[in-house]
Amino acid sequence: MHRNHRAATTAATVLAGVLLAAGCSSSSGGKNSEDSGAAAAAGKASTPRMTVAMITHAQPGDTFWDLIRKGADAAAAKDNIKLVYSADPSAANQANLVQNAIDQKVDGIALTAATPDALKSVVAKAKAADIPVVGFNSGVDDWKRLGMLEYFGQDENIAGEAFGERLDQLGAKHALCVVQSQGQVALEARCAGLAKGFKGKTDKIYVNGADMPSVKSTITAKLQQDSSIDQVVTLGAPIALTAVQSVKDAGSKAKVATFDLNKDLVSAVQDGSVEFAVDQQPYLQGYLAVDALWLYRNNGNYSGGGTEPVLTGPAFVTKDNADSISEFAANGTR
Repeated sequence: MHRNHRAATTAATVLAGVLLAAGCSSSSGGKNSEDSGAAAAAGKASTPRMTVAMITHAQPGDTFWDLIRKGADAAAAKDNIKLVYSADPSAANQANLVQNAIDQKVDGIALTAATPDALKSVVAKAKAADIPVVGFNSGVDDWKRLGMLEYFGQDENIAGEAFGERLDQLGAKHALCVVQSQGQVALEARCAGLAKGFKGKTDKIYVNGADMPSVKSTITAKLQQDSSIDQVVTLGAPIALTAVQSVKDAGSKAKVATFDLNKDLVSAVQDGSVEFAVDQQPYLQGYLAVDALWLYRNNGNYSGGGTEPVLTGPAFVTKDNADSISEFAANGTR
């Protein structure tokens, strides 16, 4: 989002809060959409049953996506939606999943565009088939170019800059940005924003987020190689918790801070082993993406006027405020 559009975005963000109020938290993300989130839904829509495909680039074992799905499940339960969830970290495979959804004649698609160019053609096919597509989580700079109806997520460049400015306030001088999946636009934007907002030196390394022992050894080796690194910046909660162990193994004095949360990460912020986290509210992203498709079909609504994203972050979680969200994190919704 460009800064001169903040007014429009603020209004869109307020709408996001209003929509969230329509459905509360879910703690049963492992169930299918017909029965999960039912306890949290404030009533249930009487509109005709519709089918929504949610397709993400999630890596197996990444708990971040559990939060996305729980939010989506809660909205689906409230809106009388059959939610069909699928995921693949491969851009080509993700495009195939979108094509499958088109072939199944779903009523709407919620899509993460981590590799936008790989999805451009298939999103165009969805539009040609009169299937609305909303973007969320990844692709904030590309959703309009791809022809999506609306977008829900965090502007990663802004979040990265804010992260860097906070590191300045904490006195850091040399940051190591750890990217767990090379080429994903959201992750790359976080590191780029960090380098822009941080007055100190920023290095970047790539790790395989699907192989935690490798992540641990790679970060450890880098810290042993360069003792001037005083700040490790990770882009996901599981990577952050692994980095804490790397710091210990390397005998480093570096601090760890991260993007994104899970319940163990909130505990780590509370006990001080992780300095702070940036929360983009993935539960909210999943909820709004599904609810938006229901609103569009049943009332012709689209958030942000089709020109601005609805921002769900960044929000900083520190030792001072972690207690206030620990209950939600324990429930698996923050």
